Amino acid sequence: MNILTLLRVLAGVAVLATTLPCSRAQQVPLQDKPFAEHKIVLQLSDNDPRKQGLVISVANNLMKFYDPDKVAVEIVAFGPGIELLRPENPNRKLVESLVAQGARVDICLNTVDTLERDTGKRPQFIAAATPVQVGVAQILFLTENGYTLVKP
Repeated sequence: MNILTLLRVLAGVAVLATTLPCSRAQQVPLQDKPFAEHKIVLQLSDNDPRKQGLVISVANNLMKFYDPDKVAVEIVAFGPGIELLRPENPNRKLVESLVAQGARVDICLNTVDTLERDTGKRPQFIAAATPVQVGVAQILFLTENGYTLVKP
């Protein structure tokens, strides 16, 4: 390999190394809501049924108050909060209704992976949930892009 080829390879590696951290920081693309005047991310990190109901209620109220096209609502569930997104959860229909209205509900895959390691079985979650690798990183990404964090 001559010096010119080596320099090209090293330049390619340098470009790749500088772009990888940026692409990993973005968990999933931002919602496609060009007319959204308000952007809210709701954190759900515990398995309290009252907290689940409150998160759903806040999201629903925001969608009604601002009009679904005028507000971007994203619920990020991680840790015990992912229980909201299990198929047997009594709030399943309410979550699916929010998603049908344009809200997004994220599930932390780190939590799913941890549960699989602990139990030997991968937990199931509803199809309406958008998988993100790291729930807290998704919250950080959203807040860095104009979302307001609300922790009901």
